[in-house]
Amino acid sequence: MTVIGLVGAGHMGSGLGWALRAGGHDVVTSTAGRSERTARLVAEAGLRVVARPADVLAEADVILVITPPGAALAAAADIAADPGVAVRPGNVRPIVADLNAVAPGTAVAVAEVVTAAGFDFVDGSISGPPPTVRPGAKIYLAGPRAAEVADLRWTHAVPKVVSDRIGAASAVKMSTASVYKGLMGLMTQAIRAASAHDVLAPVMADLGESFGTPYEVALASTKAHRYVAEMREIAQSQAAAGLTPELFEAFAAVWADVAARPLADDRPETLPRGITAGQVADGLR
Repeated sequence: MTVIGLVGAGHMGSGLGWALRAGGHDVVTSTAGRSERTARLVAEAGLRVVARPADVLAEADVILVITPPGAALAAAADIAADPGVAVRPGNVRPIVADLNAVAPGTAVAVAEVVTAAGFDFVDGSISGPPPTVRPGAKIYLAGPRAAEVADLRWTHAVPKVVSDRIGAASAVKMSTASVYKGLMGLMTQAIRAASAHDVLAPVMADLGESFGTPYEVALASTKAHRYVAEMREIAQSQAAAGLTPELFEAFAAVWADVAARPLADDRPETLPRGITAGQVADGLR
């Protein structure tokens, strides 16, 4: 049986671990140095916990890395620094599949770090919420061994091989996230501005739910600290495509401001679904 290791078992990581465990995989992670919330999410997902991150690397055939986007290179360096990595039976190198929301150039840089340390690399990205929230997340994969990761016993998530080229799966995420999180950023700013001008009710009536419900805006706000680096990765991705990076550099500033507001301190899993636009505006003052 393929052993799956998780580096980063927060809300998304534990959700994907749960989906793979439901498929019959042994899913292992370490909560050393992690928060009580992470430990709780790991326990709720039924994942096997080992003492040290190095133990995860020693046991796993496939290591899924799911960290905040700004931590992707640091996570790669931590993985590469472990001296105990060895090829698996049959002289097969273990796979590191980085599923973070990063620019294609960042994915290539991560690949260089981990392959030099004795791993093979798969570029990946995730579209959709954790399977524990809503089934159906898409797992985009790219690289020479992407099909092996796609062939894992995924449940409640759908793997899609994009290309054998490192960076292609990340490019998918950068393009889709620019729409999803860009529109959510616009809706967030609209609510805040309308509230400041005391016209929130007619604005919400006019917009309806076409660009995001109050709950979706609040949910994004709880993740704003992660979005800052992701917006900068999107800006980098668009610059590499010959486009101006300024739009998403501005969105990084928007989410940085949201991250400093009280609503951003809430947790996605405890956020009330009935939250109103007025409550969202109050939480973002």
